[in-house]
Amino acid sequence: MIFCRFSRDGDPSFGVVEDHAVAAIAPDPFQAYETVSDPVPLSEVRLLAPVLPSKIVAVGLNYRDHAGEMGMEVPTEPVLFLKPPSSVIGPEEPIRLPKLSRRVEFEGELAVVIKKKARNLAPAEAMDAVLGFTCFNDVTARDLQKKDGQWSRAKGFDTFAPIGPWIVADLGGGPLAIETFLNGERRQRGSTADLIFNVPELVSRVSHVMTLEPGDVISTGTPSGVGPLSPGDLVDVKIEGIGTLRNPVESGA
Repeated sequence: MIFCRFSRDGDPSFGVVEDHAVAAIAPDPFQAYETVSDPVPLSEVRLLAPVLPSKIVAVGLNYRDHAGEMGMEVPTEPVLFLKPPSSVIGPEEPIRLPKLSRRVEFEGELAVVIKKKARNLAPAEAMDAVLGFTCFNDVTARDLQKKDGQWSRAKGFDTFAPIGPWIVADLGGGPLAIETFLNGERRQRGSTADLIFNVPELVSRVSHVMTLEPGDVISTGTPSGVGPLSPGDLVDVKIEGIGTLRNPVESGA
């Protein structure tokens, strides 16, 4: 099952995608729903960010090779930080480079979308709280991250959390290839097989810190190969079994 949010004639709706078409559902995919429209071709709608999370819990340094390229030790427990809901954008929306930073970088990641309210989950219970998976770009002002020490400012600018293009509910348990392309050139290539802390463990650990709500997002970390963005760039995060999240880059001036 593939869930999305889309707009047609200005009205946002949740929908189910099948055979290159989308049908609206109500009320949403986090509870029992019904189909409320006939399918229309995806080419006739605008895809939006597939969720509007109450919080985005991101995980830093969850690939050994990325920890190495950052010159940091491999963590012994997940490094968690938050990105604000105001940073969310959807497919094809522009990432806007803020005046406060001179080096903004892409970080392609697999993200987990939470289905129901949950806390204090064991790893064996974690996947029951997951609706599905999507692509995520943990856009980061790298110079500010190094300057501040803590990461809230560097990770929290408006447009710094592209999500999409949709949520895939049935991916199976196998590893997924993750790639990021900048202007058509591959810059990142990794696999979820290389995660230091896997998805069930991450969901469990986060749930022991904070209550998870329907629509919340846990982004699982990025492989090595992160790099800078410039106005006019086009960045694609591609994940096996999900699809491609594409965003142009613009100056924030």
